Amino acid sequence: MDNLAKKLISVTPSKRQLEWHKLEFYSFIHFGMNTFYNTEWGTGKEDPKKFNPTKLDTDQWVESLKNANIKAVILTCKHHDGFCLWPSKYTEHSIKNSPYKNGNGDIVKELSNSCKKFGLKFGVYLSPWDMNSKYYGYNEEYNTFFKNQLTELLTQYGEIFSVWFDGACGEGENGKKQVYDWEGYYNLIRELQPNACIAICGPDVRWCGNEAGDCREEEWNVVPARLSKSEIIQENSQKSDNEEFRERKISSTDKILGTRELLKNEENLIWYPCEVDTSIRKGWFYHKDESPKELDKLLDIYYNSVGNNATLLLNVPPNKDGLIDEQDVIRLKEIGEHLNNTFKNNIVNEAKIEVDFIDNNTNIYNILSEDDKFYKGIDNEETATIKFKFENIKEIKTLVLKEHLPLSQRIEQFEIYANINNTLVNIYNGKIVGSRKICKLGNITTDYIEIRILKSRVCPTLNFVGIYI
Repeated sequence: MDNLAKKLISVTPSKRQLEWHKLEFYSFIHFGMNTFYNTEWGTGKEDPKKFNPTKLDTDQWVESLKNANIKAVILTCKHHDGFCLWPSKYTEHSIKNSPYKNGNGDIVKELSNSCKKFGLKFGVYLSPWDMNSKYYGYNEEYNTFFKNQLTELLTQYGEIFSVWFDGACGEGENGKKQVYDWEGYYNLIRELQPNACIAICGPDVRWCGNEAGDCREEEWNVVPARLSKSEIIQENSQKSDNEEFRERKISSTDKILGTRELLKNEENLIWYPCEVDTSIRKGWFYHKDESPKELDKLLDIYYNSVGNNATLLLNVPPNKDGLIDEQDVIRLKEIGEHLNNTFKNNIVNEAKIEVDFIDNNTNIYNILSEDDKFYKGIDNEETATIKFKFENIKEIKTLVLKEHLPLSQRIEQFEIYANINNTLVNIYNGKIVGSRKICKLGNITTDYIEIRILKSRVCPTLNFVGIYI
């Protein structure tokens, strides 16, 4: 058995990461003082009295998001300006000093309640940088302050599925940059919300490397362990002339992160899957002069993220009234309608299925449903051919593959063939599969589909195959 391949498949997701993979498509909500000042980044000197969303309706937010098949929401509870959307005990720069509900409002609570009502999971964003806090730049004092606010968010609003950190870091009033106690933050989250994934500046979920919705051709979940530190290292230059200095630097923006060639000399590996974050509009906060991106553009982002072994975090910003703009409501509904229509008619259960290599403990028909049953090949056989024979001609538009992630990510190359006019024709070439690979086939008229897995780590697995007309 290939020792490298064996090492790679020994790296598997945690239970919390497996649950996160299942979400696939969820939403950011950027809302705060920037909404009322028409900015993207505030200064921390904004007047809380300007924060007054007179028609705010978090049910409307969540209903609009659910129409797009979005399964969870992450709220910017505090952005870099330090204004808190909940009545934090540890600052006066919060909703408690705004006109909203005469200072008795708590948008974190309202949104978490709406998520419970409509069956969506709820997550929190808490900016490490706080331009308003007098403690910022005074390392120990600020870290205590930050942990206190984090504790409020993790203990007052029920189950949290994700805690989202970016690495924004500026200078405090003392002219010094704050040194964040990342490990202390992580330990607190593990204690208070053990099922929450810590994203981006954290150990569970990594950034795709851009905010445009772009993805790599090969998006791997098993990557060098040191990548998990790349977003939180303020000084990336190596100053000592030693082996570490000569080691290849690594970043979330690298084009290649998880191939065998890249990983062959890496000592420590982790399961560190990719999240794609982008906004439905140009900006992250609402601006009246912006419009939502075209439907085709948003669908391309969906297929290149959710359909390419990543998750999609789509930001949808409420307006000054406290509502999702009608243009965005319409666009979200269009996304949902497209996805529902595309994946409505799965005909795979009409096919006779055959496979050449199969572990005796599994059944090829396990791939009919997205439950815990799965197909596994034979150890040391990197290839497998799976055949789908239909009694009648079908017009097939889309094919979906999913690996069984508890056994790691394995498939490295595959092809799809179809019988067209009595000739076996190559209709798709792919590399990775992972959590979900969506293969857009156009309109293929055939009675026979053949999936050839050409290369995998030790042997392939499949949790699900969907063939859609």
